[in-house]
Amino acid sequence: MIAMLLATQAATAEPLPEEAANTAVQAAAAVAPASADHFNILTLILHASIPVQLVMLLLLFASIASWVIIFRKKRVLDRAENEAIKFEERFWSGAELSKLYAGASERNRDIGGLEAIFEGGFREFNRIRQRRGVDSRIQLEGAQRAMRATASRELDGLEHNLEFLANVGSISPYVGLFGTVWGIMISFQGLANVKEATIATVAPGISEALIATAMGLFAAIPAVWAYNRFATKVERIGVRYEAFAEEFSSILQRQAHLDE
Repeated sequence: MIAMLLATQAATAEPLPEEAANTAVQAAAAVAPASADHFNILTLILHASIPVQLVMLLLLFASIASWVIIFRKKRVLDRAENEAIKFEERFWSGAELSKLYAGASERNRDIGGLEAIFEGGFREFNRIRQRRGVDSRIQLEGAQRAMRATASRELDGLEHNLEFLANVGSISPYVGLFGTVWGIMISFQGLANVKEATIATVAPGISEALIATAMGLFAAIPAVWAYNRFATKVERIGVRYEAFAEEFSSILQRQAHLDE
């Protein structure tokens, strides 16, 4: 009995042959690249179904267009804010209104923002003032209407393409979800011809489908952030335009009383 136990221990402690160890190392090395290739995003996209690829292409286009609009809109809003600051400094520095109007109404000069509001209001004020027997209240109302119309056009230009960012931010996750649902449906339909369904069988199709959801979020998050930021900035600029129009109306009202 003791002899049998000693023989069993000796057999258990015997090391593996060198060829068996090399075979195990080679098998592990072969599995590692296969796993890495399995999680390659580009490979998953190329192996996805046609509807899922179309969804991804649509989301990629929406993302690129959103970033183009984001960079352009940032430049436009920054320029509008800087021009408003510079014109307010000139306006409140004590310069004569006639000189400011002459500079704003020069030919071949593109004006916008507060300067355009000032030019429209003062032009209408002078036009009505040239009529004889016109009440000062009518002069002021005409100038205010002209300033409101100009401010509305300026704000409409600043808000241009913000609707596209809002649509991308709200629709992209659902478009990506549609691609995911479609890809998962295709994956489960493929199981009909498989006798034994395992996770390894379903995982590639589901991974391909989930990329669509990831791309939808990738397109939506920057668009939502940019829309909220730009909408707030446009609102602040609009408040600035309204405040200037009110202050300029007070100046024109005093000017109309002096003319009488």
